[in-house]
Amino acid sequence: MNNAEVQQVKQRFGIIGNTEALNRAIDIAIQVAPTDLSVLITGESGVGKESFPQIIHQYSRRKHGQYIAVNCGAIPEGTIDSELFGHEKGAFTGAVSDRKGYFGEADGGTIFLDEVGELPLSTQARLLRVLESGEFIKVGSSKVLKTDVRIIAATNVNLAAAIADGRFREDLFYRLNTVPIRILPLRERADDIVLLFRKFASDFAEKYRMPAIQLTEDAKKLLTGYPWPGNVRQLKNITEQISIIETNREITSEILRNYLPEQNAQRLPALYGSKADKSFGSEREILYQVLFDMRQDVTELKKLVHGIMEERGMKNDAPSVTYYPRHEGFVESDAVPTTINIPAKPDKEAGETPDSAEYVEESLSLDEVEKEMIRKALEKHHGKRKNAAKDLNISERTLYRKIKEYGLD
Repeated sequence: MNNAEVQQVKQRFGIIGNTEALNRAIDIAIQVAPTDLSVLITGESGVGKESFPQIIHQYSRRKHGQYIAVNCGAIPEGTIDSELFGHEKGAFTGAVSDRKGYFGEADGGTIFLDEVGELPLSTQARLLRVLESGEFIKVGSSKVLKTDVRIIAATNVNLAAAIADGRFREDLFYRLNTVPIRILPLRERADDIVLLFRKFASDFAEKYRMPAIQLTEDAKKLLTGYPWPGNVRQLKNITEQISIIETNREITSEILRNYLPEQNAQRLPALYGSKADKSFGSEREILYQVLFDMRQDVTELKKLVHGIMEERGMKNDAPSVTYYPRHEGFVESDAVPTTINIPAKPDKEAGETPDSAEYVEESLSLDEVEKEMIRKALEKHHGKRKNAAKDLNISERTLYRKIKEYGLD
């Protein structure tokens, strides 16, 4: 296709950008449309993969047939087969009537399977049969049905890794990947970012009946230098936020910085890191930070328990305490229990000096230790339960329950 035809397709389907890779992807979609070949569209979440199946359908001989888009990741595993292939009445509890299913409904048309990498293996086997022979069987039936459907799939999952892990069938991958189309992430389309911002700003100005926001030169540099982990979807959302919230319609880098999550990395530094390391390294660092925080909590608990033991004149007591740490982002039921063995105190009369690495376990009621900890926290904060709960790293509701349970009113 020549450039004029590609621009016409962009205008029709609302695609913004002039990156060579984007133009190439559109060209492939148009070239493959008249055939019945399966197409696999890959790219990160938010890059706009959903536009390409529509291009392929509208430029194919099936354009007057049904076009059905299915989000495979949004359908529960227990019902996905019924949704796709239909079911017979009485096939399972709740099947009060026959259901045709998407492959029956789309006969003569196109099915777009978004997030195809989320399909369970049993459903993948059924899909493979459709691709190979156009045949499928409804849930609860033994009758083989035929369908003439063009399948276009999309995924943001690394299917090669999923195949290696046994989560995706290799034979299905090759069937779907007859014609691959890759959509670049927004960070690799730097020249398109300002164009997209301008288009979204214009759309929201019209929608909310207000002047369109505009970027200063320093804001444009900040915008194009940002990595955009959420891609076009994230850019659109941020543009809408700024359009609604900011009274100043000229957006500087200082204003824009308030809307870019990376600029608030002080709260969760592990989430962002360097631009060269945005995936596994960052997640690993988050886990390290959580574990480090847990270790600090355990250390503080050890000190507190030691203080209680010394205050009560305990000797050679080495209780085993199970502690449920609380961290921001975790609920109590998700907390990881940590068992703490308190080192025994040396018996001066016997002249014993045990190695600091040795631990002697003796039983001490966890309730007793917990009660004493709560009592000391309440004394420290002069009975102010809110402050005591914060000091103990528990919720106020939990503290109230414990106070009542231990009779500390």
